Amino acid sequence: MSEETPSIAAPEQNAIAETGSITARTSRGTIHCITIVGQIEGHMELPAQNKTTKYEHLIPQIAAVEQTDEIDGLLVLLNTVGGDVEAGLAIAELIAGMKKPTVSLVLGGGHSIGVPLAVAAKKSFIAVSAAMTIHPVRMNGTIIAVPQAFEYLAKIQERIVDFITSHSHITAERLQQLMRETGQLTADVGTVISGNQAAALGLIDAVGTLSDALEALYTMIGEQKMQKRDGK
Repeated sequence: MSEETPSIAAPEQNAIAETGSITARTSRGTIHCITIVGQIEGHMELPAQNKTTKYEHLIPQIAAVEQTDEIDGLLVLLNTVGGDVEAGLAIAELIAGMKKPTVSLVLGGGHSIGVPLAVAAKKSFIAVSAAMTIHPVRMNGTIIAVPQAFEYLAKIQERIVDFITSHSHITAERLQQLMRETGQLTADVGTVISGNQAAALGLIDAVGTLSDALEALYTMIGEQKMQKRDGK
């Protein structure tokens, strides 16, 4: 007689100090909440005075949430100022690939790579006072002025646009137009849009607060539980 496969333990119930995450249990379900704030840190460590979110903290958390029986859904709270493109896309892809209910809420700002992170969830919200900054991808350090360098940047940009448009209701043409806008950002191109504008453009699903995001998440959890019961 084969032994039963042991269930995977939930992430720590309270890991706010280390990773900005917490697992909360209610009568409607158990949710894991992660915060993505400041800059998304990639392979290079940023200075200590920078507020960062380390992708090596989030990647195993998201994988554990998806595999843990005790957790019913994931809430992602966002207030970003950009960061490493590859790391941000990696986190966004993991969230988008989850089968469990996921909801994101943009608070304060969703800058650059924070846009894919916001739309990666099955339902996205933005606070009415929040803003999102959309601009072309940028590179730090030495850039060799050869056609291959510009083609590389164009391919990165294409990956970001494809991800955003496939997980939201905005068109690629409108998104690229916002990226190329001049006159809004000092010494740069791009667009700053408010919470209401983000929802009107179809970039974010709805304007809302924490209670709206939680209600949407619990509703999705309830629907998934009902589907599982009906399937049995």
